[in-house]
Amino acid sequence: MSDALKPLVDALLESYTKSGIINNVDGVNLPSKTVVGEITADLLKLLLPGFFEGHPVAMKGLRYETQTLAARVSTRLEEEVAKSMDFLSQEGECTDSEKASAEVVSLFLSHFAMIRDLLETDAEAAFEGDPAAKSREEVIVSYPFIEAIAVQRMAHVLYKMNVGIIPRLMTEWAHARTGIDIHPGATIGTHFFIDHGTGTVVGETCRIGNHVKIYHGVTLGAKSTGAGQKLRGQLRHPSICDYVTIYPGATILGGDTIIGERSTVGGNVYLTESVPAHSLVLQAGVSVKVLNKRATRF
Repeated sequence: MSDALKPLVDALLESYTKSGIINNVDGVNLPSKTVVGEITADLLKLLLPGFFEGHPVAMKGLRYETQTLAARVSTRLEEEVAKSMDFLSQEGECTDSEKASAEVVSLFLSHFAMIRDLLETDAEAAFEGDPAAKSREEVIVSYPFIEAIAVQRMAHVLYKMNVGIIPRLMTEWAHARTGIDIHPGATIGTHFFIDHGTGTVVGETCRIGNHVKIYHGVTLGAKSTGAGQKLRGQLRHPSICDYVTIYPGATILGGDTIIGERSTVGGNVYLTESVPAHSLVLQAGVSVKVLNKRATRF
């Protein structure tokens, strides 16, 4: 080591002993952010064959390709899940079970047919809801929302299985690629669509019904996180009922906030209270106006 580097190394080593929170020295081997991103990319190929490979996929060889890809993904994911289980054990947290990582991954992959069924409704909602879409293929291959919701639906399964760290790494990988931030804990129904999507945030305890359409810049968040870790596990984010549309820039906050079915929330609305079904919510200066859609022409 050169003499010029010695003071730097000495200063860093001293810092490592003083600031232990931001070190992972002599600790467990955490799941790799890079590897989880690579695995997520492969999982998308399993979910949506023919859209992410970069080469034609024929039904004739699909069994072999699927089997090969599934085997590779399983092996790599098992290693990362084992790291996650070791971390949870160190933290004193209970996992969903004491199953080995291979069993966890097998159970996770067994959900893929169900996830594909949900994704088909999402792709259909995106196509039917956007007159700019020329085809369903265009929607799947080019709309950032499809990638974001596909990853979230996979990560949600792992989240429900209490596989620590990995679900969040997956959705943050999608967030970085798409600009859409959907927490793996959010519960989302069928026929979901985020149009454009950039800057949209969906919090951990959000509950979203069926046939919900959201635009870019929407925040479904918590009223306050000042209590920090004391709020863990509590309902902090809003519930959005069936057939709701939320326009760009709207902010809806709070675990007690429920948007009733078939309501429309206008652009840039700031809402922290529930509204009944069939509401039209508009921002009027610093206040919010709630109208009954069935009694209002607009």
